[in-house]
Amino acid sequence: MTTVIDGKNVAASVIQTVKGATAALEKSTGVITGLAVVIVGDDPASHAYVGSKGRMAKECGFKSVQHTLPAETKQEELAALVATLNADPSIHGILVQLPLPKPLDSEAIIQSILPAKDVDGLSVVNAGKLATGDLKTGLVSCTPAGAMVFVRRTHGEDLSGLNAVVIGRSNLFGKPMAQLLLNANATVTIAHSRTRNLAEVCRNADILVAAVGRPEMVRADWVKPGATVIDVGINRVAAPERGEGKTRLVGDVAFEEVSAVASTITPVPGGVGPMTIAMLMANTVIAAHRTAGQTPPQF
Repeated sequence: MTTVIDGKNVAASVIQTVKGATAALEKSTGVITGLAVVIVGDDPASHAYVGSKGRMAKECGFKSVQHTLPAETKQEELAALVATLNADPSIHGILVQLPLPKPLDSEAIIQSILPAKDVDGLSVVNAGKLATGDLKTGLVSCTPAGAMVFVRRTHGEDLSGLNAVVIGRSNLFGKPMAQLLLNANATVTIAHSRTRNLAEVCRNADILVAAVGRPEMVRADWVKPGATVIDVGINRVAAPERGEGKTRLVGDVAFEEVSAVASTITPVPGGVGPMTIAMLMANTVIAAHRTAGQTPPQF
């Protein structure tokens, strides 16, 4: 029987750990974990994401602050706000919602966030710490961190002797995911659009992670029987069977056929997606513990 990972359940267990750690930190040190979210412009999807992050932060017992700026905000004004949040001791995590409206330079803003408060794990300092195996002082990008929770709960902490293939080499997901797997002693291959014989490379994987943004690209004959398949893709495709103009969400993996081959698989939706916000909360409470000189919780 194939195990279908319930991302909502795993995310809920992460949030329970966050709540406990938040309450314990406040009780022992008086420190209230603080998260500041900055959103620029009026993109509806971004506002929906920010709203859900704010609600979850409050549910976890955080001090939750939101700064909503108009689309015409200048680079210097946004940079000044980030500098103020960097200097605020009551804020342990800073999140700037991407994408930023043009002509704002998002990279400059992201890199200006203090690495210790960079709960999205996007600064070059945190990327460098991950690349050198420093998981004790860095913060890891939320989506790969969430996917890695699934891997650990399936295979344990030590992945020695297992082959892992990550399809996708983005700085947001592919590279940090590969580093996390490597740090856990897996033998890791990063595949991408220029990889020759991609299906053959994937068939060698005990752990296959797909993050390419191509609907249902990974087919059953790409997958080693008994493999663990983590699907990070979120693609909207036409669904005429639901009515004219209707769509549905699918991943990068052809779920129905691959689930007949894999031993463990994540669905889309309901797999990696719920973990991203959960790991954002986890990163924030980890950052608060470090600032207070306390040992952070494990996730």
